[in-house]
This record gives sequence, C-alpha cells and structure tokens, in this order.
Amino acid sequence: MTKRRRSSLLLLLILLAAATWFLITSINTVRSGETERVMIAPGATFATVTDTLISRGVVTNRTWFKLLARLRGLDRSVQAGSYDFHPGESAWRVLSTLRSGRTAAVRFTVPEGLSMFELAALAQDRLRIPAESMLAAVRNPGAGEGLEAPTAEGFLFPETYQVPVNSSARDLVRIMTREFAASWKPEWDYRAQALGMSRREALALASIVEGEARVDSERPVIAGVYVNRLRIGMPLQADPTVQYAIELKTGRPKTRLFEKDYEIQSPYNTYLHSGLPPGPINSPGLRSIDAALNPAQVPYLYFVASPDGHHTFSRTYQEHLQAVARARRARPRS
Repeated sequence: MTKRRRSSLLLLLILLAAATWFLITSINTVRSGETERVMIAPGATFATVTDTLISRGVVTNRTWFKLLARLRGLDRSVQAGSYDFHPGESAWRVLSTLRSGRTAAVRFTVPEGLSMFELAALAQDRLRIPAESMLAAVRNPGAGEGLEAPTAEGFLFPETYQVPVNSSARDLVRIMTREFAASWKPEWDYRAQALGMSRREALALASIVEGEARVDSERPVIAGVYVNRLRIGMPLQADPTVQYAIELKTGRPKTRLFEKDYEIQSPYNTYLHSGLPPGPINSPGLRSIDAALNPAQVPYLYFVASPDGHHTFSRTYQEHLQAVARARRARPRS
C-alpha cells in the first residue's frame, strides 16, 4: 500500500469516526425542561414513531435520526409502550430505549397484610386502576401466574414494584403473583405437608398471623397457639377473620369489633366455624409465612394484645381472663 493510499484510508477512517460521533451525540433530543412521556402504539411504523418523537421534541432532526436507526438496524425493532425521555438524552440512547422496551414505570409499594379490598383501593389511588377492575382480576382464578387457587387473595406478594404505565388490573395481578412464586421457598412445601396443610391452607394461617402480630418475635408463638387449637379441634377465634368476613359483606374494613360482629354468618368467621378459613384473608409477608410453617412449640392456647402491641400468652382460660383484665386496665381511657 502506497503512502498516499494509506493517508487517504486514514482520513476516511477519521471522517467515519467523526460522523459516527456526530450521529451519536449531536442529534438533538430534549434540550431542557421536564421528562417527556411518549406513547408508542403497537404496530406503529418507524416513520410514525419518528414523527411522534419529532412532535414531542424528543428528536429534532428526522433525517439523521432515521439514518442512525438504519445504521444500527433498529428501525424494525421498536417496542410498543409508554416511554419517559429525560432532558439531554442523545438519539443513540433514545433508540436504545425504544429497542429494549424499558417503558415508563410507576413505583408501587404494597405493605404486608393488605386484603384485596385494601390493595384495590391502593391500586386505584396510585396506578389509576379502577378498584372494581382490580377486585375482579383478583377473583379471577386465571389472572394469576401459575395460580392454583379460586382467587389470588394471599398470593399477591407485598413488595415494592416498578409497574409499567398503563398496566391493567390483570397485569398487576400477574406481576404480583409472579413475585410470590419467585419468593416461595421450596422447603416450605415440605413444611406444609408435615403440618398436614396445602399451600393455600398454610397461607390462610400465615395471613391470620399477619393480622395479629405486631412484634416479629411473637409471630412463631402466635402461629404455635393456632396450631395447638387446630390440633385439638378448638375454634381459632381469630378477630382478623371476623374483620375480613365483614369486609367481604360490606366492602369496608372494620377495625373495632363489637359483640354482634362475632355473630356474622360467614365461612370466614372462625368463632362460628372450626378449622382454618376457606382461604387467606390478606397478603402475608415472608416472616408470617415462615412463622406459620415453623410454629413455635408452646403450651399456650390463648393470647391477648397489650396496648404496646405485645401479647400475653396463657395456658388456661382462667389465666387468659386474668390477662385480659390486666390488658384492659392498661389501656388509656378515652
């Protein structure tokens, strides 16, 4: 190769590098202001996508943007969805985002112990998913990911999620039940079998523990009390199940129970029906699930809550009555 040809080749390489750098960094995107959210419809052509980005100020040079997409082979691989583009993003990054399908998402935190009614209200408030649609999706046995239960109640894992914008109720149920499946430990199935329970029955017990416990160290003890009651055929007499029965009937939660409330006719009322309720009454967290499947071996059959959230555990009904009296005296008078 002659010196002149080498010089020409070097100049060509420099020009190509400069042109590539220009394409990557110099095609204007959002220069200032707030994040721009853009919706790409399913089946949209790349020309339509480009027009949308131009109209929203995400891209300013149609010709160079389409050329860069052609050079990268991305003009046929754009994913549909809602995207957030930040000020100063290069065209290169815009194209990478459209190819990856990293759609805009909303941070959605689900606390432990929410019933499907509470979850539906939260989804409506934070994600704009109608509460009625959410309840319908939870009650649809086909909505969950690999769900083998009549409803998704109890299988909606409490966690912080990044939920794609415009997700449906069915999408959210699928996301949450998928997270539940990923979080379930294989040894828990063996523990459930050892206790003579199905997975759903174990979750029913865990949901009661979740509804009762305020102190983590007491979760296995509370579970142990309920296992003792199940073993001797004694009704569980768990207040959270009565509260859930009322919520099923009225659609509204009730925190303070009165004598008449314990007479509500429902298979979830564990004052009237022995054994576990038909299913979970909320979405228990990992600590309550682990406690239900590894209950403490304790001699107790009773417990009562103190004002500070701790419980007093008793062996006999007489001891329990004394503990109840002490707890009532300790409560502040209104």
